[in-house]
Amino acid sequence: MELAVKLASIFFTMILVDNYVLAKFLGICPFLGVSKKLDSAVGMSLAVTFVMVMATAATWPIYKLILVPAGAENTARDLSYLQTIVFILIIAILVQLLENFLKKFIPALYKALGVYLPLITTNCTILGVTILNLDNGYDFIESIVCAAGAGIGFLVAMVLFSGVRRKVEQAIVPSCFKGLPITLVAAAMTSLSFMGFGGIVDAIFKV
Repeated sequence: MELAVKLASIFFTMILVDNYVLAKFLGICPFLGVSKKLDSAVGMSLAVTFVMVMATAATWPIYKLILVPAGAENTARDLSYLQTIVFILIIAILVQLLENFLKKFIPALYKALGVYLPLITTNCTILGVTILNLDNGYDFIESIVCAAGAGIGFLVAMVLFSGVRRKVEQAIVPSCFKGLPITLVAAAMTSLSFMGFGGIVDAIFKV
């Protein structure tokens, strides 16, 4: 029972409280670049979620079984410093596979995402999830749940901000705020709206 509560707490915390976009401010490039249209925002979010979960499933055992054990007995052979390079390579492979899949089977989404699809490789949200899972001491199941929650949180942020941007585009704003400034102001207000979820999640899932 406690395990289920802990996993639920991790999942919903990543969506509402520790949202990587709105709370940690990672992945801002696709957040601002692909959120103009709802379909593109959803497509990008699903792609990021897939890569995030698969990258976590691949990087966690590689780190625990290869990089850390290799240096456990002899500090001179410690390979943990390679984690960033190894993780980026794994993410790049997954993104390439996803890009080929979308190009072949969903060409409309592939064209809609454009340059932002290969940029998933350098999306700091994905790399951040894989590294922070290890820093937080999560086991494999907890890491997968955390990655899934982070992906859904990315989807929620993208969809909400897509709606906000449509409203902003229809609003009359001062000329000095038109374009990127009003977009950043809207992003800040969207981020502030999530601050109230902290106490709610803690109260519900407090073990």
